[in-house]
Amino acid sequence: MQFFDFYTLVFIAIAVFFFLRLRGVLGKRTGHERRPYDPYAEKPKTGQKSSNDNVINLPKRDDGSDGEPVDGQDEDEDVDPKKLALKNLVAPIVARDPDFDAKEFVTGARVAYEMIVTAYAAGNRDQLKPLLSEEVYAGFDEAIAERESRSENVDFTFVGIEKANIVDAHGDNSELRVTVRFVSELISATRNQDGDIIDGSASKVTEVTDIWTFARDPRDGDPNWRLVATEAAD
Repeated sequence: MQFFDFYTLVFIAIAVFFFLRLRGVLGKRTGHERRPYDPYAEKPKTGQKSSNDNVINLPKRDDGSDGEPVDGQDEDEDVDPKKLALKNLVAPIVARDPDFDAKEFVTGARVAYEMIVTAYAAGNRDQLKPLLSEEVYAGFDEAIAERESRSENVDFTFVGIEKANIVDAHGDNSELRVTVRFVSELISATRNQDGDIIDGSASKVTEVTDIWTFARDPRDGDPNWRLVATEAAD
């Protein structure tokens, strides 16, 4: 018994020694430790405090809107002054034609621009007439007639439109007017009756800036816009 008790006491002493060493290294729980990370745990919703101390909630916007559009404004308009300016510019048109869409209008104006300049170069009066007001058509017809009287013709290639922007808009109960600034690229050469180039170039691409005004009567059932004024930019 004395032999057994001696070795038992030795082993107990060794066990107590290692226990105290481990406790000194690992410490003891205080109830404030972080919870183990659980990849399958439900993520905290916005605004709720996370149980993970590494998660920091971002501050809210200072304007009190919490990221939502203000006063019915489109979020893009809130951050893009150009879109907001365009909306204000065409407001007189929208007030009398709620279906008016600036983007769709510019798309149609680009198509009309190409058709008109191409038809004018070719002297195609039939294609020009439905696209122009009576006054503008009279001016185009006179210029084509003068060209024909000199037996001149135009070699024309429409390269494309670089820019097309609405720069002005007016509207009342009798007429809606929208002015568009076009920046286009084209190749144009005027030849005399002998085929010699007397103006322009048959190969050089030229940049041209035009300011055109389109109009229509909101009382008319015809939704088509016609070219009512042209101006060459400086």
